[in-house]
Amino acid sequence: MPEQPLDPDRLAAQLEEALCSRRPLPPLSEAGLVDVAEAYAVQQRWHSLRVRSGERTAGRKIGLTSTAMQAQLGVSEPDYGVLWASRHVPQAGGRAEVAFEVFLPPRVEGEVAFLLGRPLRGPHVSVQDVLAATEAVTCGIEIIDSRIADWRIKITDTIADNASFGGFVLGPWSARARHEDLRLVGMVLSHNGQPATEGVGAAALGHPARAVAWLANKLAEFGEGLEEGDVVFSGSLGRAVPVQAGDLVTLEMAGFPPLSLRFT
Repeated sequence: MPEQPLDPDRLAAQLEEALCSRRPLPPLSEAGLVDVAEAYAVQQRWHSLRVRSGERTAGRKIGLTSTAMQAQLGVSEPDYGVLWASRHVPQAGGRAEVAFEVFLPPRVEGEVAFLLGRPLRGPHVSVQDVLAATEAVTCGIEIIDSRIADWRIKITDTIADNASFGGFVLGPWSARARHEDLRLVGMVLSHNGQPATEGVGAAALGHPARAVAWLANKLAEFGEGLEEGDVVFSGSLGRAVPVQAGDLVTLEMAGFPPLSLRFT
């Protein structure tokens, strides 16, 4: 049991300090953060803290969309976090670079990303609603990172830690791709020139748009929704790949040009 009542503002401040100093924290779950609703409260307080310091919201990210990852953390649904605009890594000609020292122990994932052309608000959002509200689709590399030492995370740790968000890279947006069957979109993520993981769109809750629908409906429980212009990362299509300084990762997804990210 914790020695003092859980204070969401105190935990949010600790996460911010860990982010800025690159000194990870012991698992928050071991300090008594065991309730999912409380973990989302910590995440919200941390996001508000960053917004007061000038951060902007680029959209949302969905995690734990695979049944294997849900089983590993003992949960039955995904989680979500905020895409911070300051962590958007721009690309030119399909190539992006980011300083490795920005992160703690980063990993990368290949995902389908949605650009919303109008708001989505639950509780009854469907796959068809998501596709109708989508302006464009692209492939994206999500950098996941953990302010929790050694990735010793339980579900409440990753939720409070903004769903282990680190950063993101977006390929060029395609309005045409929103009409494709995204369940069948194939992906190969290569690490230093060698295939490291592969997957298909169906890995994200059976359909990437189903993951976005889940998010819109989940946000409704907290009185929130998805907004016009939001970017939504719909969940990894394969396992997360650990990276080191100097590494190059390349995402190849059917229907999109290759997208590369180097950690300098």
